[in-house]
Amino acid sequence: MGFNLDFYKGKKVFVTGHTGFKGTWLCKILAMAGAEVTGYSLVPSTDPKLFELCGAESEINSVIGDIRDYQKLWETFSKAQPEIVFHLAAQPIVRESYERPVYTYETNVMGTVNILECIRNCSSVVSFLNVTTDKVYENKEWEWGYRENEPLNGFDPYSNSKSCSELVTASYKNSFFADERVKISTARAGNVIGGGDFSRDRIVPDCIRAALKGEKIGVRNPYSVRPYQYVLEPLFVYLMIAAQQYSDISKAGNYNVGPDECDCITTGVLTDIFCEKWGNGQQWENHCVEGPHEANLLKLDCSRLKKVFGWKPVWNIETSIEKTVEFTKAMTAGENVSDVMLAQIKEFAEGFQ
Repeated sequence: MGFNLDFYKGKKVFVTGHTGFKGTWLCKILAMAGAEVTGYSLVPSTDPKLFELCGAESEINSVIGDIRDYQKLWETFSKAQPEIVFHLAAQPIVRESYERPVYTYETNVMGTVNILECIRNCSSVVSFLNVTTDKVYENKEWEWGYRENEPLNGFDPYSNSKSCSELVTASYKNSFFADERVKISTARAGNVIGGGDFSRDRIVPDCIRAALKGEKIGVRNPYSVRPYQYVLEPLFVYLMIAAQQYSDISKAGNYNVGPDECDCITTGVLTDIFCEKWGNGQQWENHCVEGPHEANLLKLDCSRLKKVFGWKPVWNIETSIEKTVEFTKAMTAGENVSDVMLAQIKEFAEGFQ
């Protein structure tokens, strides 16, 4: 793939949403690589908080702020003078987007406008990556994976707001960065799982909460098909895209990031694997009830990413669940969370080369 984390040594990097699940893992990778990281995000809403558990705050310049607050964002951004920007800040939960649609659109759409405004007004930026989702596509519930040229039109407020974020990025790229001084890409990632995700309304955190209590896992949509992948999978792709487009604008574009076809599985199968890896006779039961609309079938075609970068997934679904269970059991046994994360990052990096 021609990518090494050494690229980030000494680079000034700005990460929005740095206190979230993916943001925390990204900061740990960048800090390990020797980057000078500034993060801008709200205090994480989960309990416990991975960002606090792993000591990431001591390794970066962490600024607590709302992505909707342009003035504070700009003050932080202009002081940091970053070369590379990763935009992860978002309201990321589908069901919450039904409960708080206005907040979801303000965060996911105007948040994207605000970070792009900062980039437009700052001469230091060379490379920008906007992280969106596999749910940006107009979902027709068909069997094959969506490609980057398919129509964007998410159904629910979360998915639709991320479609809008894609369109905002395209507009800014055409309107203000036609001189190619900033290389701009978007990454549409599948469902991310992994150690340290404590979010509500996500299947693997729900599995873990039930298992730790010695209860059966309640599965809301056991027949839904999703492209599940370990958290390090998309993060290394984000780092690779931002690094390679930094010096080669032909690498900039829109990319799907997901597992191979064999790892696009139903939620029920995912939970079966979790129960097997967890052990202790863990079981689950069907809690399928009427609720807000969620897609039943969703797959990604990652051919473009594979062709442009020579990329392939590192960990399959079995390994991904195994690593999630490994992380959780180490954490609950009182092991150092930072050490567990760094060990997984190093192991994954060896397979990514």
